[in-house]
Amino acid sequence: MTADSIHTPAGSSSAGLGAGPPSAPATAPGTQKGPGRRRSRHHRGAGRWLVLAGALLVGLFMVSPFVLMLLNAFKSPADYSAGGPLSLPRGLYLDGLVAFWERVNFPIKLWNSIWTSSLVAVLAVLLSLLNAYALGVGRVKGRLWLVALFLMANMLPQEVLIYPLFDMARQVGLTDNPWSIVIIFTIVQSAFGTYLLSSVLGTFPPALLEAAQLDGATRWQILWRIVYPVVRPTMSVLMIFFFIWTWNEFFIPLVMLTSNDNQTIPIALSSLQGDRMLDVPTLNAGALLSLLPTFLFFLIFQRTLTRGVTAGAVK
Repeated sequence: MTADSIHTPAGSSSAGLGAGPPSAPATAPGTQKGPGRRRSRHHRGAGRWLVLAGALLVGLFMVSPFVLMLLNAFKSPADYSAGGPLSLPRGLYLDGLVAFWERVNFPIKLWNSIWTSSLVAVLAVLLSLLNAYALGVGRVKGRLWLVALFLMANMLPQEVLIYPLFDMARQVGLTDNPWSIVIIFTIVQSAFGTYLLSSVLGTFPPALLEAAQLDGATRWQILWRIVYPVVRPTMSVLMIFFFIWTWNEFFIPLVMLTSNDNQTIPIALSSLQGDRMLDVPTLNAGALLSLLPTFLFFLIFQRTLTRGVTAGAVK
């Protein structure tokens, strides 16, 4: 029997006969695999480094005011006068924090800001949901005009609104009353919230709502069992924004709240400076102390904000 008469059985591998390992499958032209592909992905030329350098410069520019605030918050007036705002403090000077705490009665101002901002955030988001449900799902006649009206109302400057708001508050007996701030900013913030949520609910699938109606669900049940779970991430983002926006409001609270016991933190900061008086270290210490509550609030709800912003990108 000759070697030519020996046949390999069907389905057997030629590797058992010493033919060598099977060849690797051919790759498409222009493609790479393995370490070379990973290196090319992370080394894309000078453009990548220019973008990173630009982002670093923008980040430093944004952080610089906070660095200056920290430098001058713990600096004595003598150090500030001798070295200016860019010099390092010679020692840990805490009298500025103590002076701001005692001069403006900071615990009362802190409670007023927390109470007002929290109540506005909750009420404005709830009102925005109800308005957007009527406009986006209920299909009210003239919906586009109403949404445009809400958007235009959000663009009005506060200087245009202050006189009629103050006159109406005076007529109903809400002058120098924190509830006037709550009512005003609940309506003002809900204008933006209504515009945003109505745009989201305008794309809500009608088949889902019709199926719920066929199952006997009322409009209230559709709102809280079908619509609310969908827009809950967006509502969480709005609540965080409304809290921070109301916390930072200055002009309307300054006009509406005249007594010291009803004023908020931004008004307390403005009381540290005048025409012929400016204590820069105390002012920076007060700004640092006023920033801490909102900074802690952001740290606590950072993951909620991130989930709410990215929720629409995930099916």
